[in-house]
Amino acid sequence: MKTKLLFAFLGIILSSCETKIKKEYITEPCPEKEEISTAQLKSSLTEKGFQIFDYVDEKTGDTILMQQYFIAFLKKGPTRSQSKEEADSLQKLHLAHLGRMYEKGFADISGPFGDDGDIRGITIYNVPTQKMADSLANMDPMVKAGRLSIEIRPWWAAKGFNLR
Repeated sequence: MKTKLLFAFLGIILSSCETKIKKEYITEPCPEKEEISTAQLKSSLTEKGFQIFDYVDEKTGDTILMQQYFIAFLKKGPTRSQSKEEADSLQKLHLAHLGRMYEKGFADISGPFGDDGDIRGITIYNVPTQKMADSLANMDPMVKAGRLSIEIRPWWAAKGFNLR
């Protein structure tokens, strides 16, 4: 049941046509994306404190803008002795927290791993600093309860590329 709810939640996020990002970020409506220049995007991201660099793709001649994101690895925490009711309640609060992070533009994608290993899932935070990503990740009710712990790593990706 929990897995079905989580995948339903992720499906909603991934199938959303419009990137719902607050005023401090760029809004890109679908299907007609508003075009802004690479220079404008670089300026906007730099002003907000994001780490970026760019390069020219030799094959296409396009300028590719790379941005630093932060991946939070959600690991099994030290306190996993909650009752089923407590764990279910924490799971609902956890999913609500991840939904808020997405809606506010702080997280771009979240999801569980498909095995029962120590690393339970990831969230990719779209924020300027690791300190901010750490703070947001540690607000998760599952983390507060000790059921999950967080490890955050910087990660670079091309701005505007979609999963496929």
